[in-house]
This record gives sequence, structure tokens and C-alpha cells, in this order.
Amino acid sequence: MDSASAPAGYRRSAGSRRGAARRRELLDLVTADLASNGLVDFSLRRAARAAGTTHKVLLYHFDGVEDLLTQAVVRLRERRITNALAAATSGPAPRSLAARVRAMWPALTDAESWVLDQAIGLAMYDANRYAQLARDASKQYLPALLDLCPPQWTDQRKHEVAEMILAVLRGFLIEWRTSGDGAGIDAGFEALVRALAREEAAD
Repeated sequence: MDSASAPAGYRRSAGSRRGAARRRELLDLVTADLASNGLVDFSLRRAARAAGTTHKVLLYHFDGVEDLLTQAVVRLRERRITNALAAATSGPAPRSLAARVRAMWPALTDAESWVLDQAIGLAMYDANRYAQLARDASKQYLPALLDLCPPQWTDQRKHEVAEMILAVLRGFLIEWRTSGDGAGIDAGFEALVRALAREEAAD
């Protein structure tokens, strides 16, 4: 990835409604490219080609390649969370937390998931530049997982269980990408579901 950033004196588009609309349009195009081609060799020039513009135009709307990449990853993650929540909350109510987590899993491993898993790997590889990608992931996923917890639970209990689910699912995703051990992951996932069922039964 190149490390170009906006030169001093570039006027930002955030204060203009027209500029904000153009910024969203560019981000949509770059996000679509990222979803198809992943993070490897991502650069302002590649992003500019995908958006049908120049890297200078991107620097007018964004604070450099890291900012553009982060915002595109956030956009992809929002889509993933929306799909996962829709899967978790569809069907007849009430549904247990264990059933909701089980329903989420296919949405977490959909066609775009490999890019988001790459983003976590990048944050681990170069934390000085990309740690925000991992921090943003936790900030985005936790509210959704908290909402899935039984409403009668205390905030502390919801937070503890949501953190556990996030950590375990993230571990499964990394294992899935690196080892391809589907049978092992399925066995671990069933153990997670049983643990959640026991947690709910303790009420």
C-alpha cells in the first residue's frame, strides 16, 4: 500500500452537501473494489481507477490511503453486521441467544468476509499503521451482540457474554482462513452454542 497523504492546503469536502455526496459516491466505488479484490496491493492509484477519478481527487475527499481504506472496511463491516443481525432476528420470536448466534454464522462467512478477515490480519501485522481497523471492528460488533442478549440480563453480564462471543467467533474466522479445518471449527462452534444455552439456563 502506498503511504501518500493529503498535502497541506487541500480543502476538505466535509462541510459541503455536494462534497459529502461526492465523497459517499467515491467511497461506494472504492468499497466495491475492495470487496472484489481484497486489501493486497491496495493503493490510492488503484482506488482512483476503481472510482474512475484521480488520486488527487481522492486526497481532496479523504485524508490519505489509510483513511480511505479504513472507511471502506467500516462500510463493508456495516453491511456484514446488518446481514448478520437480520439473520439472527428473523423467524418466529422469541429466539434464544444460542439460536441467534447460530443463525448469524453463515452471514459472518459470506463472500465478502475474506476482506474483513484480511483487515484484522493487517492490523496484527502492522499495528502502528492499522490498529484502528481492529479497534473499529470491536466497536462495531459489540453493540449488535449486546442487543442480542436477553433483555433481563444486567449490563455487565451482557457485556461479558458479548465479549466472549466476539472473541470466540473472531478466533473461528481466523482459524477458518488459515487452516481450513471446517470440522474442527464446527465442533468448536457447537461447544460455543452449548455454553450460551447453559448461560441462559442459569437465569
